Amino acid sequence: MSKVIAIFGAGPGLGASVARRFAREGFRVALVARRKDRLDALVEQLTAEGIETVGFTADLSRPTEMPALIAGIHDHFGRIDVIEYGPISGEQSFSPATKLDAATLEKDSPLLLLTPVEAVRAVPPEWTGRGNGAFLIPTGHTAVEPQPHMRGVGPLMSAARNWLYSLNGELAQIGAYAGTLSVAAFIAGSEMGELAATAMPDTVGPLVDPDDLAAHYWDMYTKRDRVEQIRPQPQPD
Repeated sequence: MSKVIAIFGAGPGLGASVARRFAREGFRVALVARRKDRLDALVEQLTAEGIETVGFTADLSRPTEMPALIAGIHDHFGRIDVIEYGPISGEQSFSPATKLDAATLEKDSPLLLLTPVEAVRAVPPEWTGRGNGAFLIPTGHTAVEPQPHMRGVGPLMSAARNWLYSLNGELAQIGAYAGTLSVAAFIAGSEMGELAATAMPDTVGPLVDPDDLAAHYWDMYTKRDRVEQIRPQPQPD
């Protein structure tokens, strides 16, 4: 039975590129997203490319729904080998640390921190039985190197990054893996990247190619020699 990757927060940017990269290695693909019309369009596109793809509509800001969602994906495919969790949208934003409030953190914490924790909790028993499996999550570079005026999603992604480092050490004991791709740019083709390029054309640098990021994900998944990869590498001042 061929392996399965479940891509949470799938969209036309990184999610589509990850689907194509893993599909080239024989993976079947489960796509999870909130907007059914966009999800259906992506499923149709990937299916036309010869990729076995199924869409699952879900609101990833509801952590308590993860066990049922994971079970639904598993029931359809018979297994889940890799989870890539990368939902982000224009609803997330940056702000000065002095302006950040508890309401913002409370609003975004389910999507960026609580739901991935619950997703992993629903899967590892299967990975333990096979002695394999992987959880991949992208973070913004501000989670690695905090910057003034760039707060908002950063503290939550930093918390997720902290958790993932611990998770990697524990999963390694059963032959599984957890890794994070720290993205130091906006992603071409993504909602967030396109909005930024339109709203801030003079301050946003070149958009990073999602195919490049997907290639690094595959390298991390197969080699498992590092917990974190930063792309593109920040240039020294």
